[in-house]
Formats: sequence, C-alpha cells, structure tokens
Amino acid sequence: MLDSGEPAPPMPGCAVRRIQRRQGDVAETVTDRLAEEVPVALRYNGRSFAVMMATPCDLEDFALGFSLSEGLIAQAGELLDIKIHPRVEGIELAMSVSASAAGAHFDDDSIRNLPGRGGCGLCGTRELEDVVQAPAPVDATLVFDTLALRQALDALALHQPLNAATGATHAAAWTDAEGRIRRVREDVGRHNALDKLVGAMAREGDDPAAGMLLISSRASYEMVVKAGRAGIGFIAAVSAPTALAIELARGAGICLVGFARADGYNVYTFPERLRARP
Repeated sequence: MLDSGEPAPPMPGCAVRRIQRRQGDVAETVTDRLAEEVPVALRYNGRSFAVMMATPCDLEDFALGFSLSEGLIAQAGELLDIKIHPRVEGIELAMSVSASAAGAHFDDDSIRNLPGRGGCGLCGTRELEDVVQAPAPVDATLVFDTLALRQALDALALHQPLNAATGATHAAAWTDAEGRIRRVREDVGRHNALDKLVGAMAREGDDPAAGMLLISSRASYEMVVKAGRAGIGFIAAVSAPTALAIELARGAGICLVGFARADGYNVYTFPERLRARP
C-alpha cells in the first residue's frame, strides 16, 4: 500500500521502502509498506526439521501451532521451551520438546529437505504417504446461526492490520459461537497464518469445538487437515475449497463453507450445522 507522506515506523511483519509510483506520465516518490517474508528454521532438540518462508511476527505462536499441526507434539505441554535466534540468513526457532514427543525422535527421512514457501504446506515432503494424512474425526457438533457467520465476515477486514498496510497477507481468525472474532493471526502464507492461530489458541486454552475458523484464502486440503488436527469443527473460507478438502472435511466431521460472503456462501459438508435465519 502506498503513502506519499514520511515513512512511519513499521508494524511487526511490515517493512517500509521508498519507491517511484507512476500514473500516466506523472512520477512521484512515495512510501510503500511491504509484508516481510524471511526464512524461519524450525529445530527440535538441536535437530533441524524444516525451513518455512514466513512473516516474522507471532513466532512463538507459529512454533507451537506448527509443532501441533505437524504432529511433532501431541499437546502444548510437550513443547518445553522456544528460543528465537536472529541469524544473518533469517530466524531460527530452537525448540525443546519432551522426550515422549514425536519431535524428539524424528528420523532423517522425516526432515523436510526443501524450504516451505509462503504459500506451500507440502514443500520438502518426500514421500507420497506423508502427503495425504486424514485427520481423526473431531468432537465438534456445534450448530451456528448464519447471522454469526455474516457478522464474522463483516468484521474480518478490521482485524487484518498487516494486510491493510501491505495488501499481501492472509488471515486466519477464530470466533466465538456468536461470530465475534476473538483471535486473528496474519502471514504471507495461509498455512503459516493458520499455524500461528492454532498456536495462539493452544497457548490461551481456547476450546476449538466452541467456535468457527474463518480463513481469507482458499480451503485447500492442508488447511482442513491442520484445522482437524487442532479439533476445529467448522471452517469458513473466503475462497473455494478443493475436492480433496471436501472429502477430508466430511470424513473428519468438519462443516466446510466456501466462497463465504456476507450475502451468500456454499456449504459443502454438514449443512445442518449452519442454521438459516429467516
């Protein structure tokens, strides 16, 4: 996003640059606010697991949420410590996990050998059987009112300050049963935004069955898997789902809504859990 005034101190995850803006034959020097994207290395008990391209804010939430959604820990208490180390090349998240956690015992074949791009939830996964891993059925059968969904959709943009400044980030939001947005995390990668949100929810002790997940992106199957592993039973995506996402949502007992707008949406699974308001 452009601003012709003096550069303001950037918010976390946002960089400021001077650029030339052109409209027709007129050129002017302006301030441009840009979303940051840096390599973030995730290490468990001294061993490297993955490098993800991410927005460098809410990194403790990212570490916890990624660990949960990747199955490296089964519960938040298994993540014992997180140390954030700035490096010349990026940022290192050095995590200590309990001896019983999967993150303490992964072998070399589990390590992602390619960096995960901001829009990719699979980069570095080497085996086909590692790709499609259906989540266990969630224990979430709450019925939502369409008014709650509309309220959440109307409010989402107001909870995306980084996207308002840069126009370049996705959001994952958590609402209560009435559609009031309680938590939001932003990132250049939709998967990272969801991992950050899952981490924040786990840290605060939120009940994943008591609200809905709202994402500003498409509902690819990885997003459904991450939500299912977190125990979330209702997903509303601003864009489209994929066919595989729909099948996995149905198998996991997740109500999946796509093309969500204030004036309409498609319900792909368990439509009885979105109660129409006359």
